[in-house]
Amino acid sequence: MSLLRFSCISCVSWLNTPSSVLRLLSSVTAVLCLLSSAAQAAIADKVTRATVANIDVIAYPTAVKDVVTFRGSLPAGDSLSPDTNLAIATLTGGMLDQGTVTQDKFAIAQKLDAVGATLSFSVDDTMVTFSGKCLRKDVPLLIALLAEQLRTPAFSGEEFAKLKKQIAGRLQRALEQTGFRAGQAFASTIYPPGHPNYAHSTDAFLAALEAATVADLRAFHQKHYGPAELTLVAVGDIDPAALQAEVAKAFAGWSGGTRRLAYEHEFTRLPGSEHTVFMADKPNVSVILGQAVTLRHSAPDALPLRVATTILGSGFTGRLMATVRDQEGLTYGIGARIGNDTFINGDWRIIANFSPELLDKGLASTRRELKFWYDQGVTAEEVARTKTNLAGQFQVGLATTDGLASTILATLHRGYPLSWIDTYPDQLEAVTLDQVNAAIKTHLKPDEFILIKAGTVPTAAK
Repeated sequence: MSLLRFSCISCVSWLNTPSSVLRLLSSVTAVLCLLSSAAQAAIADKVTRATVANIDVIAYPTAVKDVVTFRGSLPAGDSLSPDTNLAIATLTGGMLDQGTVTQDKFAIAQKLDAVGATLSFSVDDTMVTFSGKCLRKDVPLLIALLAEQLRTPAFSGEEFAKLKKQIAGRLQRALEQTGFRAGQAFASTIYPPGHPNYAHSTDAFLAALEAATVADLRAFHQKHYGPAELTLVAVGDIDPAALQAEVAKAFAGWSGGTRRLAYEHEFTRLPGSEHTVFMADKPNVSVILGQAVTLRHSAPDALPLRVATTILGSGFTGRLMATVRDQEGLTYGIGARIGNDTFINGDWRIIANFSPELLDKGLASTRRELKFWYDQGVTAEEVARTKTNLAGQFQVGLATTDGLASTILATLHRGYPLSWIDTYPDQLEAVTLDQVNAAIKTHLKPDEFILIKAGTVPTAAK
């Protein structure tokens, strides 16, 4: 698991806002209205998909006037960092918007600001992802800048030194956050070293930062960056043919890259254990209770287990919030989720925050609700209500160009056909009560859950 989600953003300057920005913002206000009907219509049939310059280019025109949103990725995330230095992928991605061989970062930012466009890059466990937004007329500019930053980053020694200091500073600040420390401890306990979701220690990452060189980044970029499995999604007021022409021009002659790894890690279940990360003078204790699961998002049981998990711990309608928070007043926030399962088996966890003096009571209440949910299962009424809510949330997520582009990219990452987007509500509706309760028992073992406590834990203090 990446210790630090690195994100670089060149965005709109809100001072001296040019008229092009105002037009973009005006257009954005129309997005929800214009896309509400599109979210109800079939999406897959309206998508234009083509291989252009060896890049998978997906375009979905909508009724939104002027606005175009981009999402994309290529497999060059942290899990591909060389064994000799675990920070190389993060650092390479972090240098993408720090200037190219032909123009520095200030020139690039000025071009984006002048037209009210955005373009950003980030690195996660498996992917380098990028996102952008612009007016229709500025698509050629954005595609050209995207290609330039992906293909020819400058890797300036001066900017590299600054980046290392910035990342080190952010990591040092993160060490003071109980939630970060709990998540780090959980991922390093339930996942084996070498698993993409495994979390290295902060000390190890800081040492890797210090040891990294520009030559390391150039070598990583040469090996892993290329069109081999680059995906580009464009949604909004887009002409697919014109988009393809711009991609062909901007990325012409680029080759190489790597295919996404076929992650096939298997788990050996760990016996239940408890780990404390003591942090002095913290007003709360972050708690994670859970386990690794042997299914990924596309597995047959994944959707029933998600329905069950939503019933237990999603928002104010979840059982955990209704009891541990609302009835008993033991926490300000608690929930359950499945995650980290796009490309490989992920994990199931309950996340909560308790004040130190209420920690024991809060944990006892959480375990009681977990046991009842596990032993007795959920009800037909809860399943029906949850399926309706999840379907509604999904449709709302499709009501903006940002949501549509993100959903299309996530669908491809999970290995689904694009028709999955259209059939998801039907898939939800087909989930039965028996499937939901069976998934709980099949994939979860509460007696073997790992418990992480990070913060001013009273027993540790004593």
